[in-house]
Amino acid sequence: MKVISTTEAPAAIGPYSQGIIVNNMIFTSGQIPLKTNGEFLDSDIKEQTKLVLENLSNVLKAANSSLDNVIKTTVFLADMADFAAMNEVYESYFMHNKPARSTISVKELPRKALVEIECIALICN
Repeated sequence: MKVISTTEAPAAIGPYSQGIIVNNMIFTSGQIPLKTNGEFLDSDIKEQTKLVLENLSNVLKAANSSLDNVIKTTVFLADMADFAAMNEVYESYFMHNKPARSTISVKELPRKALVEIECIALICN
């Protein structure tokens, strides 16, 4: 097991890692719309989703992987009314690889985020 940590994504805001590699897979922690300096992006669902996916991409890059190698995502939404707008941005990041996905509506996310996304990906060799 190997811990992934990169300054190209926001540091964990609690007792967890940005990602963990086990065998040839990386399991990322959920990303919320934080800039690399830890500042929260208080914006609309599209901008928040874009930043979340950029952060996930950077965590995967630090683990020698990429969004092209994602096999499963879990999306948490504070409001299911944002599904279509989130999905529009999400689709632009997964044009070639369409991983399995669950989308879950939750009561509240950390820092009052509108979206949080985690993933499981294969490591590039």
